[in-house]
Amino acid sequence: MHVIQPGSSQTRLNLFATHMRKAYLMSVLRRDGWESRMPLPPSEQAQFMRAAKGVPQEFVGDPAQRGNMAWTAIIPEELKAQVTAIIGNVDPGTCRQCPKLEWLQTWSAGVDKYQRPGILQPGSMLTNATGAYGQSVSEHMFAMMWAIMKNLHIYAAGNANAIWHDAGRAISPNGKTALVIGTGDIGSHFARLCKNVGMTTIGIRRNPAVEAPGVDHIVGFDSLDDVLQYADVIAMSVPSTPATRHLLNAERIASLKPDSIIINAGRGNAIESQALADALAEGRIRGAALDVTEPEPLPANSPLWCEPKCLITPHVAGGNHLEITERSIISIALGNVRCYANGQSLDNRMPIKS
Repeated sequence: MHVIQPGSSQTRLNLFATHMRKAYLMSVLRRDGWESRMPLPPSEQAQFMRAAKGVPQEFVGDPAQRGNMAWTAIIPEELKAQVTAIIGNVDPGTCRQCPKLEWLQTWSAGVDKYQRPGILQPGSMLTNATGAYGQSVSEHMFAMMWAIMKNLHIYAAGNANAIWHDAGRAISPNGKTALVIGTGDIGSHFARLCKNVGMTTIGIRRNPAVEAPGVDHIVGFDSLDDVLQYADVIAMSVPSTPATRHLLNAERIASLKPDSIIINAGRGNAIESQALADALAEGRIRGAALDVTEPEPLPANSPLWCEPKCLITPHVAGGNHLEITERSIISIALGNVRCYANGQSLDNRMPIKS
């Protein structure tokens, strides 16, 4: 988890004084403060109230949404002019309609749509829920890997037509090598799962001098072409940036082993889709497992839908499918509310493009 270094004591005092003025105005306006879009029951709302130390909050999330696979977030019109902080994934256009907004805490790890110029005001703070999704997404990736290794996706596709047919040779992960591209929370979780079944793991990250749990060998992105030749499984969980767009392009896909498996649960544009479809159709790789695509939703005429060696799920590896994910999201937000109220630096601070 990335932590921003605290500013000067004077900055912290000024920030705290600002919060105190908001608390005072609350008694008059009943609106100035921050708003939580998370579906919190009364017991959890009380935790946030204690963490805020009197800074006013509006809980506009519906507790009935708990357990839903996704939480909706809509800001009431009467709050937009007053709110100074929002916890929740609101529509980016809504941020522009909140002139006092100084902090947005998302319940997602990906925040690219909020980082674009003009969405948040200069000087605003953007924090995400990195650290909440590692278990959920990595287990989903791991399950997809097993399915392709054991031909389960092929058998499942034949069920509707009562096909009783041997799909051919399966493979074992034991002794194979997983190339984990992106060794943050998700990538490290996936690497540890791979180690548990006898795989060797190679990780790629921006700073190869920093170790990652579960990764045997770490190299930088500039060494990607050197290590692709060793990979039996290529597992991608990178964000969408200019540097990661089509990171796995036609040339790199062509260099892979014929029995290799590509898994992507980061951002769909990290893979050149047509090049992947061609490799699958021509039998140059064993299979692909995609929880993210370019674009999303994947168009109905994409050849990937008809490719029997491609297993696609509709960007559901994260979400709220595990209860522990919900608890982690709330814990991260609660910790940042506590820091915000105390004038301290926030965890998981993300850059905003100007």
